[in-house]
Amino acid sequence: MKISTAVLEGVIKDVAGEDVIPLVRSLKNKKNISEFKIAENINREINETRNMLYRLYHANLVSFTRRKDKKKGWYIYYWTFNAKRVKYLVTDLKRKKIDRLRERLEREQASHFFACNNRCIRLDFEQATDFEYKCPECGSLMHQEDNQAQIAEISSEIARLEKELRATPTGG
Repeated sequence: MKISTAVLEGVIKDVAGEDVIPLVRSLKNKKNISEFKIAENINREINETRNMLYRLYHANLVSFTRRKDKKKGWYIYYWTFNAKRVKYLVTDLKRKKIDRLRERLEREQASHFFACNNRCIRLDFEQATDFEYKCPECGSLMHQEDNQAQIAEISSEIARLEKELRATPTGG
């Protein structure tokens, strides 16, 4: 399965942060690149670069080897991007998103929600009674919200993600 750039960058953003994308671009399709060279390529300080590399490392998206600099006596780390791990992370992230959506769907189905006409804030029944059905932001009267559209949207998103997982060789 070939991973598109958009999918790759989406996974990187989800697991390590958007600021790490330039680092991955500079590391992709290369092996054993010095952390100093990476920092130079992305025009960042070495400590900031290491922080980004560690975030990727915690997601198993990079590996490293350590070699001692013969002149200075300290260790230099050489990093390699693990592109094969991305497809497993895509599947894992979809499963986690489905779990979060199912929890949200459960809340939507089990509760009644209230909102003012200005849509300042959305409260469940208990919170709305605590505020005597008055919006804590603007003070106007709150009305029960019809959340059937949200329920349908969440259900549709769950179905779409489940279909994508079934279509993925590692997802089913």
